[in-house]
Amino acid sequence: MTTTRPLVSGPRHAISAGHYLASGAGLAILEAGGNAIDAGVAAGLVLGVVQPDIVNFGGVAPILIRRHDGRVESIAGLGHWPMSIPADLFMREHGEKMPRGVLRSVVPAAPDAWITALRRHGTMSFADVASAAIRFADEGFPVYPMFAESIASHAKDYAEFPTNAAIFLPGGTPHPVGALFIQRDLAATIRHMAEEDRAAAAKGGREDGLAAAHDAFYRGDIALRIVAFMKEQGGYLSASDLARYHSRLEPAVTREWRGHAVTTPGPWCQGPALLEALLLMEKAGFDGLSHNGPDYLHLLAETLKVAMADREYHFGDPAFRDVPLDTLLGEAHLAARVAGIDPARAHPGMPFPLLDQGTGAHVPSTRLVAAIEPDTSYVAVVDKFGNAFSATPSDGTWNVPVIPGLGFVCSPRGTQSRPDPAHPCGVRPGARPRLTPSPALVVTRAGAVIPLGTPGGDVQVQAMLQVILNHLHFGMDLQEAVEAPRIATYSFPSSFAPYDYFPARLAVEGRISTASREDLRQRGHEIQNWPDWTWLAGSVEAVRFDPDTGVNTKSRRP
Repeated sequence: MTTTRPLVSGPRHAISAGHYLASGAGLAILEAGGNAIDAGVAAGLVLGVVQPDIVNFGGVAPILIRRHDGRVESIAGLGHWPMSIPADLFMREHGEKMPRGVLRSVVPAAPDAWITALRRHGTMSFADVASAAIRFADEGFPVYPMFAESIASHAKDYAEFPTNAAIFLPGGTPHPVGALFIQRDLAATIRHMAEEDRAAAAKGGREDGLAAAHDAFYRGDIALRIVAFMKEQGGYLSASDLARYHSRLEPAVTREWRGHAVTTPGPWCQGPALLEALLLMEKAGFDGLSHNGPDYLHLLAETLKVAMADREYHFGDPAFRDVPLDTLLGEAHLAARVAGIDPARAHPGMPFPLLDQGTGAHVPSTRLVAAIEPDTSYVAVVDKFGNAFSATPSDGTWNVPVIPGLGFVCSPRGTQSRPDPAHPCGVRPGARPRLTPSPALVVTRAGAVIPLGTPGGDVQVQAMLQVILNHLHFGMDLQEAVEAPRIATYSFPSSFAPYDYFPARLAVEGRISTASREDLRQRGHEIQNWPDWTWLAGSVEAVRFDPDTGVNTKSRRP
């Protein structure tokens, strides 16, 4: 397969991130002696500056870490609903809808998640790893075409909030490509945390410094300004919600697939749906099917429908509900699900639940096109010691107001809870929404370590599944695997308000043959033709560390 860029390899360390400035910041940390965790946090902080339309400093940051000795840890960088919010608020006062603005805000989790990763597994201070983010916020960075397109497409949304318009629409219009995009308030916020870190570390050491940076955000001046603004705007987030917040160290979920160990975070995000889809493909049997031929694509689409249906029926905050994950990933359930797949005919909608915890009827959307929320980025790092870091920071800035003087929004991730508290991921005080960002890690049967992930909302699991199959089954190298054309099903309710549902909808990139598309249409798939290349299909990034050779490789999709 011809690729648009070469596979990049080297003998020491590797990083792949959603923006080249983030990759550069992480690489500088590695070259300065930092480990994969230090570099990953540095890159993640930069993503919140140079991709401020899709990653937010006060957003979410789910993280997977694999230490060189094989220990795996999941840091659930996802905030919870304010403790004082009424569970039935949206059902009772907002017509069963999730309104724009601060009512959808949950506790900002990303700063805590980054600092938690540094505390537990890093070697550097917050000030050290935050220096590049401060610089790019204060001095600016050149506006790139996709950023300009994103802001222009949501210009009306940004204009709704004066503080957002001041940053993203100066003079009423988006910045042109090539102009410097400067965020002085955000620079001041991060710099304040760095200064608190340095002052405390000078007296008590690195641990005290990290604690001081954390307190500056969650208990100090930054917290006071967040709470005051939330109160002014009619939100429910309190000082207590912030002061008590710490990202949960949730159990990671690992399953063996063909001798490879595949790991995702738990069902507080959509990660385990990737494992279910992989296991379903294996149970159904796809050896001998040609890559992106109609039989293969049909089976892929139908197994994804099943995995995403089980996500819809069962996934939610495991601190508040019993998610039957072992059953969903167990032999009996997988066999029953595969038995329901017709190799000649597409399921007309979302498969019904097989377990008792299913939710009610789902109404197809009346709109022609899904409401896609452009958010999320990704960073993968491996270092020369074999440590691996996989993180999917996220949160857009166009549906909630920027906090005056701070330069960021209070995480709007509440949009991924359902207004009905009876839903598995329904609104509940202290509970977390079900998150789409879901980093992954693969350890091959030969011992290679591959952190991977992608933006893409509900397409994340679907894109990662196809890349894993491309690499580990079809034998493509990582660059070929991420550039190969992909499909995505929308035959389940979206994770984002207004929760669009398009039964039988299957989006297909244009590089997949006309013959395959027509065959899929004849089987009952409602084909949506994508361009040859589209960000809607995800932008998977991956790094591979081969301990036997000491070679690191990295890849990302254009």
